[in-house]
Amino acid sequence: MSFESKKFQGSVQAYYEQLTTRFDMEHGIIWLYMHAAPRPCFTPRLLEDLRKYQRILENHGGRFPANGELLPVNYQVLTSDVPGVYNLGGDLSLFMSLIRERDRTGLLKYATACIDVLFPNAINYNLPLTTISLVKGQALGGGFEAALSSNVVIAERGSQMGLPEILFNLFPGMGAYSLLARRIDPIRAEQLILGGRIHTAEELFEMGVVDILAEEGEGEEAVYRYVRKHSRSRIGQLAMQRVRQRYNPVTHAELMDITRIWVDAAMQLEAKDLKVMERLVRAQDKAFSDEKKGENAHEVA
Repeated sequence: MSFESKKFQGSVQAYYEQLTTRFDMEHGIIWLYMHAAPRPCFTPRLLEDLRKYQRILENHGGRFPANGELLPVNYQVLTSDVPGVYNLGGDLSLFMSLIRERDRTGLLKYATACIDVLFPNAINYNLPLTTISLVKGQALGGGFEAALSSNVVIAERGSQMGLPEILFNLFPGMGAYSLLARRIDPIRAEQLILGGRIHTAEELFEMGVVDILAEEGEGEEAVYRYVRKHSRSRIGQLAMQRVRQRYNPVTHAELMDITRIWVDAAMQLEAKDLKVMERLVRAQDKAFSDEKKGENAHEVA
């Protein structure tokens, strides 16, 4: 396992290449901080890091190794430590390369890796724990899908989420429809997907897509408020999670069937569609580069 582990005042941190985990032993919360490079998207490396972490949790039945013990994880929080960005979604540079090379196998391999990470989160590993997404900043495309895959979505005011894939003649194929249709309804799910708009956290809270709206800069405190409240009736809350999943289950087979439709559609994209995708990548790269320059200038000052 290629990560470094250290203990910090009641918590244990583990460092992967593009993921940092911190286990709060007092509250039983495992925090997952994404920090992919060169862009904060779902790179193959980040997907591998997330799956490695997930296997640890699965192999130990929802317990996490800390201080020579296996301690129960009651809550998992997926978030980011990249300022202003939760996750920008799929690795568009990789998409363009695979599509131009006509490499359907490679594209399906990437899409499958996304589903293999999203699905355990969506079903909370079939374990008595609650998955939480904490969105601070932009969650686009696959980043929005990842946020939606948790039992609970908490977003800070001012955050922006959306599914821009229709702008380059595609659709979000790693869970968006399955997850949105269960959170709201199929008609509004299609409207969100086909509209291609970027929505504020406030708008999505009104729609029922976001569960908890936190003040800007207070996302972590909102998580702890939720945990304190949830813990008082945890048996009933976990039972309701199981009821919800039994009534309207998300299956790995459903997600894979849809992602194969996505791969087939992606392989039909034309040069003009790829140019739109390329412009989006350049715009995101510039925005991320400007953000980093601003950070560095602040540090120097």
